[in-house]
Amino acid sequence: MLKRKRPAKIPALHPLPEYMADGQRLVWYQDMKQTLQVPWMGVVTMAFSHYPTFFAELWRGLKPVCQSQKFVQACHELQGFIDEQAVGLGPKDLIPELRKKGYAQEEIKGIVAMNNIFSHGNQPYVLIATYGRYLLEGGELSAAAHTTDLTGHHAPDCAVPLVLMEDHHADSQTHQVYEDIKDTLGLPFVNTDYRAFARWPSYFALAWSDLKDKVGKTEHEQICSAFHQRCTEIVADTLPNPAGLSSESLRQAAEQDASIEEILQVCQLFQWLLPGLITNVAYFRHQLGAA
Repeated sequence: MLKRKRPAKIPALHPLPEYMADGQRLVWYQDMKQTLQVPWMGVVTMAFSHYPTFFAELWRGLKPVCQSQKFVQACHELQGFIDEQAVGLGPKDLIPELRKKGYAQEEIKGIVAMNNIFSHGNQPYVLIATYGRYLLEGGELSAAAHTTDLTGHHAPDCAVPLVLMEDHHADSQTHQVYEDIKDTLGLPFVNTDYRAFARWPSYFALAWSDLKDKVGKTEHEQICSAFHQRCTEIVADTLPNPAGLSSESLRQAAEQDASIEEILQVCQLFQWLLPGLITNVAYFRHQLGAA
């Protein structure tokens, strides 16, 4: 089983934004978003696609898994688990302060709807990151090939547009929040989720201020570790493998793009950071009474 560990050094990352993608990369982006039923391409998979042979083999193996009933059930299980655990961190009720600032109920509902999008969509991305690390480190998958295809819509309806507040869009206060996030998390970038929540700058400043002192502390890390463990168990033992994805095939593909160590470091980074991000998004849900 994979141990949860922060990489000793943050590797160089090359995520290509969706609006700059073309050719095969754009095809991959559109196919993955449609398969996962998400409105955004995660930074993790944008970074993975920088290594095209590796990404092609990973997605060849995982697309039929992601289309299975078991995969969607696993994602729902993970979301329920993290919602239950995050309440133990003691999130503050932000609704009274938001109302004092002038937020109408419909605006608060919009923030909750945005949170629902990420609470649903982050689960497949963390499983994909776990697959990448697990297989590159020599782990093997269940030999079970049978899968039940999923039919129908399982994602929350996107009631609000996915508008990202990029660093160069932000005012000085939001820029300070972004710098604080990077310093607190020890990362050189701000995840998509945070940039989407920052569409409401005064809300997001409140939400982050309540959370930041709990990030990385013992109870927060215990939740992240338990979530990490469950993701590893799901990948190794629960999900089907209809396309015969293997450690050997993925490692051989990775070697055609770069050293295995280089790509593994990228997988390790995202497989480490995503449980923390998912815990934080669940914490934000509780701040709004949504979980």
